[in-house]
Amino acid sequence: MITQCANPACAVPLRYLRGGRIFQFEVRSRRQGRKLSRQVAHFWLCGRCSSMMTLAFDPATGVQVVPMIPLSMIEAAHVPATT
Repeated sequence: MITQCANPACAVPLRYLRGGRIFQFEVRSRRQGRKLSRQVAHFWLCGRCSSMMTLAFDPATGVQVVPMIPLSMIEAAHVPATT
């Protein structure tokens, strides 16, 4: 059960779903090297954190809080070089 923001630096409790963003990840693991087990895990970022960050899942390290790349930086990276 989700009780607070997934950002470890934030302790905002979950009171309303409209106050942030819910993330769902499928977690896969092998049980004793045999059968593949699948679970769905849910995480929540509060409104303030979700405006600046997102969550990413890495099978090796789990869920990570990562900063969003500002649109201006994405646009700057795609500007064609002039010759």
